[in-house]
Amino acid sequence: MAITGIRKIYKSFIHTFPIIFLFFLAFTGFDFSFFLFKSNFSFNFIYIVIFYWVLKKPERLGYGLIFLVGIINDVVQNLPIGISSINYLLLCAIASFIRTRTLMPNLLYDWIFFFVTIIIISSVNFTTLTIFFDYQIKYSTLMTSSFITFLIYPVLSRVFNHINLIDLKEENAK
Repeated sequence: MAITGIRKIYKSFIHTFPIIFLFFLAFTGFDFSFFLFKSNFSFNFIYIVIFYWVLKKPERLGYGLIFLVGIINDVVQNLPIGISSINYLLLCAIASFIRTRTLMPNLLYDWIFFFVTIIIISSVNFTTLTIFFDYQIKYSTLMTSSFITFLIYPVLSRVFNHINLIDLKEENAK
């Protein structure tokens, strides 16, 4: 009896992993950063999570939840309310467009489209923050962060793919 209860909790956790992970990243404001040659480099986990799950399994993350995560992220990061939500929803729109136009899913194609997507998102983010809100941000720092996020995508895509396969096995085990 206890094994089936633990199994149900495990199954629920695997099924809701993208939502739990996305809210964890938003509430903690977690961005992995590291120092290399006296320079600070970071990448944005949330972009990768949203892009991957909207591209591969859009039913896991709803657009309302993504909008709410953006509002939470703005509060945690001390940004003007709605900036992250606009960026995340634009990321969702581009990922949805790519999903409908792609015939054969491929990591290389996803990676290239992800690069184009984060360049667009970073440009919109920079333009919005500097023109409308007079927010001081260095474009070089933003682009470096976007490029590192682009480089990390294949690794996290593989991890998320394994989680997705575990979830499929759990669903088919019924």
